[in-house]
Amino acid sequence: MALLTSPITLFTAAKCFAKSRIGLTGSVRNLMSKQLVYGEFGDPLHVVKMREVEVPEVGNQEVLVRMLAAPVNPADINTIQGKYPVKVTLPCIPGNEGVGVVEKVGEEVSDISPGNKVIVTKPVQGTWRNIAVFDKTVLRLIPDNVGLVEAATLTVNPCTAYRMLSDFKPVKEKGLVVIQNGANSACGQNVIQICKAWGVKNVNVVRNRPDIDELKSYLKSLGATYVLTEEELRSTPIFKDKKLEKPSLAINCVGGKSSLEMLRHLQHSGCMVTYGGMSREPVTIPTSAFIFKNLAFYGFWMTVWNERASPDAKEAMMSELITMITENKLKAPVHKMVKFDNFQDAIGNALSSKGFQGCKYLLDFNN
Repeated sequence: MALLTSPITLFTAAKCFAKSRIGLTGSVRNLMSKQLVYGEFGDPLHVVKMREVEVPEVGNQEVLVRMLAAPVNPADINTIQGKYPVKVTLPCIPGNEGVGVVEKVGEEVSDISPGNKVIVTKPVQGTWRNIAVFDKTVLRLIPDNVGLVEAATLTVNPCTAYRMLSDFKPVKEKGLVVIQNGANSACGQNVIQICKAWGVKNVNVVRNRPDIDELKSYLKSLGATYVLTEEELRSTPIFKDKKLEKPSLAINCVGGKSSLEMLRHLQHSGCMVTYGGMSREPVTIPTSAFIFKNLAFYGFWMTVWNERASPDAKEAMMSELITMITENKLKAPVHKMVKFDNFQDAIGNALSSKGFQGCKYLLDFNN
């Protein structure tokens, strides 16, 4: 479960790469971009192909970005498979988030400059390419002391964790206990770290496995109060013995029996928020949970929140997360960088069980 070399170090190397920029003055004609594209829905290993195309001219409100890294997320895989509820026009370049360095800006762009480090903040922009032209409105400046991997993965999992901990129960303000399953997932690791930063006690449920002691130690190093296997959750005495208050918020990405066991431990008038269904089994709710415990159940999708939230709310969230990162309170999950030309390795691992065990695979665009 060892982390890779510090992402801060990785970005230092990326900055050296960025300094030898393409030296554009005026036209970008004849500049070529290597990009992944799919023209039909299906198995990502079969339908995603690499192509090289000429980069278009930079419009007045556009920005030319040399990408440094972009993650391969479950939502990316599901979109390519045609199973994700987001409309895309084929052929399409995959990738919903990533980080890069600005190479050139349009004449009407005044708040972004060549050399700036930026992240892509809106989905379906096509980040799986080494050079891209983006509208300035989908980019956000990122401080140089934010690590490469933290920046590349900032807009999905940290934001999802932050919103689920903020929008349903006042866990930070009242010190309420949080319980979650899939705690070793990328989002789960963010939940643990944010809870620690806020002083919130948290119970984390994972599947049993041969290296369970190593996993428990790793999650506790991130800030987990307790780490239990699904079997241990069924018989744990921590709530009965008053070692910990019963949770008021349950965060579910598994469904099936796992979510059922969690809701049995919730406080009266607690709630469960579901953001995934890795078991592919439905969330089953006993009638008594509604009637006698007054439990509430919600679904959460970061895409919808982004569509409805005000710019001020988005900026407040991003600013707090970036502060956590720069103060070393929030770090990237266990990850592996995969060279862009070896993109099928990243996709294949994301499709396998490895992609659901907390190891995030990222495309590395550095030569």
